[in-house]
Amino acid sequence: MSEHLKTPCPECESPESVHRRTFLKVAGGTAAAVALTGAAAAPVVRARDEQTRPAEKTVRPAEELAKELFGTLTDEQKKVVRHDWEDVNRKRYFNAPMKKSLGDAYTKTQQELLERILKAMVSGDDGWKCLSRAGTWDNGGGFGGVGADFFGTPGKDQWALVFTGHHLTTRCDGDFQDGVPFGGPFWYGHSPNGYSDRNVFYFQTREALSVFDSLTEKQRKVVVIKTPSGEGEQSVRLKGKEAPKTGLSYGEMNKDQQALVEKVMHSLLSPYRKEDADEIMQIVKANGGMEKMHMAFYQDSAMNDKQPWHFWRIEGPGFAWNFRVLPHVHCYVNISGNI
Repeated sequence: MSEHLKTPCPECESPESVHRRTFLKVAGGTAAAVALTGAAAAPVVRARDEQTRPAEKTVRPAEELAKELFGTLTDEQKKVVRHDWEDVNRKRYFNAPMKKSLGDAYTKTQQELLERILKAMVSGDDGWKCLSRAGTWDNGGGFGGVGADFFGTPGKDQWALVFTGHHLTTRCDGDFQDGVPFGGPFWYGHSPNGYSDRNVFYFQTREALSVFDSLTEKQRKVVVIKTPSGEGEQSVRLKGKEAPKTGLSYGEMNKDQQALVEKVMHSLLSPYRKEDADEIMQIVKANGGMEKMHMAFYQDSAMNDKQPWHFWRIEGPGFAWNFRVLPHVHCYVNISGNI
């Protein structure tokens, strides 16, 4: 895509679903944007008595907790937050709650369970800091301003639980889509400048900078693209093993540079639970390994020595991780072993 995505961020307009903008032009506009509300907003329904749950000594998988949550939903709630598995929205990116915010669709007890599900999907406190954007959720409404929708029925056939919100689309899916981590493409972001240490994903930018700084002038002629990368679905279309990739290949780097690229990969995967990170690396290996990966840096006319690129991307067979740094972080990810 040549134009920059206009998404609901500090420099943009009011929140609405990403796929209703330039990002997903193929969308039918079926998912309406919802104004973000605080967690204290009254739920649309009350499912069962809200009781304080006893503390659990063992950590339970996100999928197990999702099945428990689904079992607490009333028929009225299911009409709002449960959709067919084939619904096209299951694989889309969103930048606001897909249908209803948690504060509008779930009881307080259910919201607490949803928070436990999300915490089970990340790698401890550091992963939670990234997912929650240091607890801000980038939405002015806290966790209650996030959305959560079921596709299919947990415990029966295929299903997924999709969380959507400002700078957030992520899933747990019971691993029903073999070879598709997270059950489909996802995205994340944070409002501060991506070169600023105030951004919770700055550590990823910092690792990418270390690769850029290590490159020779000859390598930079290959790795630097003089036009900005586009955003959204177009930017992370998957390519096969033999399709040409943009940028400098891992195999063309020296051993020290390769080690730096591996650190970038580690930083990208570090916020997520081990089983998801392991699945991604298994897909990379099956598709030819790191030798098949390429890295590129995209510039525009506003770049300078301290902020040398606008986007950077790691790409390989069945793998696309597109990271926008300026004016703040937008990151689109699409990975699949089914290519």
